[in-house]
Amino acid sequence: MEYLVVALGNPGTRYSNTRHNIGWMVADTLVGSGGWHAERRPVALEWSTLSISGTTLHVLKPGTYMNLSGQAARVMAARLKLSPDRIIVVVDEYNFPVGRVHLRLGGSDGGHNGLTSMIEELGTDKFWRLRCGIDRKFGPGELVDYVLAPFGTEESDACNAMITKAVDALKNIAAIGPDKAMQTVNRVA
Repeated sequence: MEYLVVALGNPGTRYSNTRHNIGWMVADTLVGSGGWHAERRPVALEWSTLSISGTTLHVLKPGTYMNLSGQAARVMAARLKLSPDRIIVVVDEYNFPVGRVHLRLGGSDGGHNGLTSMIEELGTDKFWRLRCGIDRKFGPGELVDYVLAPFGTEESDACNAMITKAVDALKNIAAIGPDKAMQTVNRVA
């Protein structure tokens, strides 16, 4: 069994600890000291391969900015010959409080440029989303600045717990598959 985990984020130290990069934070925690392989062609990306519970997880960090992240996902999915239902996208979700993790298959992009790119490049919305809450503490016209800002110090414990939950969710997916894992992942507050 194989899955492609696509961690959404933006490259560069300027974005490394921002809300929009929670996907990369989860991926870095999952991979740990396992290391990343970097490629620049045909599209910039970093990837690592792990074996968890007898399942292979190919973990991908697109090296493009968020709005083009589907390009790297398409390249890697084609290389691995994986269908979209074998793809799990780790993405920030402002409709959830910091700390909440939720797994689901398919759905709209919800205005998220990374998901828009994924849907366009894969030609379907039928891939898994592991949504990580970043909260909705912004007013009209403030979304971009909000998602490109770091988590507040008062949110650090909840953010760290969320990263742990997301890593555990990915391990659970590897162990029992996303359909069964969804029941456990979505039940945990």
